[in-house]
Amino acid sequence: MIKSMTGYGSAKGTVEGLEITVELRSVNNRYLDTSVRLPRSFLFAEEAVKSCVQRHISRGKVDVFVSVNSANAGDMAVQVNEALLKGYVEAIRHIAEEYGLPDDLSAMNVARFPDVLSVEKKDLDADAISAGLTQIAEEALRDFDSMRLREGEKLREDVLNRLETIDSLVRTVEVKSPETVAAYRRRLETKMAEVLGTAGIDENRILAEAAVFADHIAVDEETVRLRSHMAQLRAMIGGNSPTGRKIDFLVQEFNREANTIGSKCQNSEIAHVVVDLKSEIEKIREQIQNIE
Repeated sequence: MIKSMTGYGSAKGTVEGLEITVELRSVNNRYLDTSVRLPRSFLFAEEAVKSCVQRHISRGKVDVFVSVNSANAGDMAVQVNEALLKGYVEAIRHIAEEYGLPDDLSAMNVARFPDVLSVEKKDLDADAISAGLTQIAEEALRDFDSMRLREGEKLREDVLNRLETIDSLVRTVEVKSPETVAAYRRRLETKMAEVLGTAGIDENRILAEAAVFADHIAVDEETVRLRSHMAQLRAMIGGNSPTGRKIDFLVQEFNREANTIGSKCQNSEIAHVVVDLKSEIEKIREQIQNIE
């Protein structure tokens, strides 16, 4: 099934005590353009997230937002300066012995001395966080793909409906084109009769002129190619691989055939049909700009 290039997805999870939220959104773009926004202390995970995105998306402008809540992480640790504490204890005991003072050392007392205790932030486990963040990003991308598939199905249905309309218009062109030749032959006979009279009409000359005219306005090749293009387009939008670029090229071929038919037509009815034909092709072209 085809996917839309526009979509949104999100997921939450906990990694190393950190609450992580990943959100993705995308809009149309000719190529894949991924932007990942991470807290500064988590920039090491940027490439892992980008690689994850590339496994799911082939083109589009994708913005990934990663937010981290460390309120419950317990990422702060109290450190004891053992060497300094030992020096304080030895110095206090020396003072007590030397001057006959009571030795009233306690843990609370010595903990209050300068620089005995310090609070430091724990080092992040980059590998564990990258792995966990990738899992959350995968979940967000699955949510993202679900939305894109729903949008893609709507696009597919619209394109198929327009192909049915184009098919009907092509049939009209195929019916009207021979009528144009017959009308041209009648006009030719009338003019020759007016100029030469009935006795002077050369039937072979009329046949030859009509044949040249028929060859000039023949659109059989164009309608056959249009039907071939329509069959290809139906196959493409029914497949599972990204085909947006191929469809874009194919619709250009639709336009080329329609323009050729328009340039050949010598019939006002066919001209009106060609206008409708080109309008439907343009609507398909607009829709496929959203297809991955």
